[in-house]
Amino acid sequence: MPRETPPIVREVLAQRTGEEMALNDRFLNPQMGRILRTLGFDNVWAAGEGAHLIDAQGQRYLDLFGGYGVFAIGRNHPEAIAALEEVMAARTGNLPQLGVTLLSGVLAEQLLARAPGSVGAMVPANTGTEAVEAAIKIARAATGRSRVLYAEHAFHGLTLGSLSINGNTEFREGFGPFLPGCDPIPFGDLEALERELARGDVATFVVEPVQGKGVNLPAAGYLAAAQRLCREADALFTCDEVQTGVGRTGRFLALEHWGLEPDLICLAKALSGGLVPIGALLVSRPAFDRVFDGMERAVRHGSTFGGNDLAAAAALATLRVLDREGLVERAERLGDVLLELTRPLADRFEVVREVRGLGLMWAIEFGPPAGLTSRKLWQAVEERQPGLFSQLVTVPLFHEHRILCQVAGHRMNVIKALPALTIEEDEVRRFAEALAQTISEAERYPAALARFGLRTGLRAARVRR
Repeated sequence: MPRETPPIVREVLAQRTGEEMALNDRFLNPQMGRILRTLGFDNVWAAGEGAHLIDAQGQRYLDLFGGYGVFAIGRNHPEAIAALEEVMAARTGNLPQLGVTLLSGVLAEQLLARAPGSVGAMVPANTGTEAVEAAIKIARAATGRSRVLYAEHAFHGLTLGSLSINGNTEFREGFGPFLPGCDPIPFGDLEALERELARGDVATFVVEPVQGKGVNLPAAGYLAAAQRLCREADALFTCDEVQTGVGRTGRFLALEHWGLEPDLICLAKALSGGLVPIGALLVSRPAFDRVFDGMERAVRHGSTFGGNDLAAAAALATLRVLDREGLVERAERLGDVLLELTRPLADRFEVVREVRGLGLMWAIEFGPPAGLTSRKLWQAVEERQPGLFSQLVTVPLFHEHRILCQVAGHRMNVIKALPALTIEEDEVRRFAEALAQTISEAERYPAALARFGLRTGLRAARVRR
């Protein structure tokens, strides 16, 4: 293929918009392209603003996907963009490597001021999975132990170390063998945790305060008791706040709901306003000092782009926006509104098993209908394609209501929402109304399944051509 000098971004956007799917299919992930075309989600996205995505025709879609939760302060927040422009205009001495810079230090100062007193240092990273990998390494080095416990159905990331404590078969299959000494326990099972800790070889227990895959909330007292058991066993207690942190649950860190004081806290996703890759691991001072315990060990862990000035500046802007616009409190208030509007759906529709959430981290779970004929059809369809009912809801929400939301995981009948914390209350109410309408239509299961099959079948046929 002849090589051409790459055009400038302005020219790319002006001249090649509309080629997104073709380029994806040729150079990136054609199977993702097939999925998007089959579901009719293959829009050309021209812009993003606040809680919305805007397609090439100028149609606005309420984005409840949120880029997996990175757009907590909304898409393209002007203050975060301005912070990046300021750094570039300042021509800072970014990433000296054999040296330190100001912005990452100020970010560490700000994050630690918002965190519990149990942590006293920050290890910069670029992503959530990098922060989790750092937690595994530091826990092992600080304790001199090798074993890592994690909860079943946990996520934590997709690089090999994080994947070793990922509790989902669909992500792990084919990528083993994994790191030795990584063992799952049921989420919420204190007896299992205590039994494993009693072996005396556990470096850390890594847990999401709210599991992101299905928005699974902990039982009352579970996390505090898990922290206590770790302390008693001289194991470190690690909270993965990659998705739950930065205001998502109505607290800056979800761990505040339970008064936790972990030894390690993983952050990422929303921290930079969705503009720059970022991650951070907050570490207790005793653990940090045991790992970086001399000049010859000063660089035993790091990341080339970790702590870069652009990421730090965007993160500082995000923290300012959270404070000035009261977004953490807003997440709590609007999360309560969303639950108030949607929890009654469990009584109204027999296919709704449960509605749950914390702040603006929300999910609805579906189960089979009560009618014998519909239940048999549900079971037959779910055996062939688990989680299909959720698509009977998400696809019409997208096409008929311009609302983008996600199925919470592979082979799951759970729909999840992670809206921008800047979402307006009337949009929360619009979503709840559209959801009720869509479930009502989907609950008429044979007819809804036929409509869905016809539409997706026609799209799939076009994809195969």
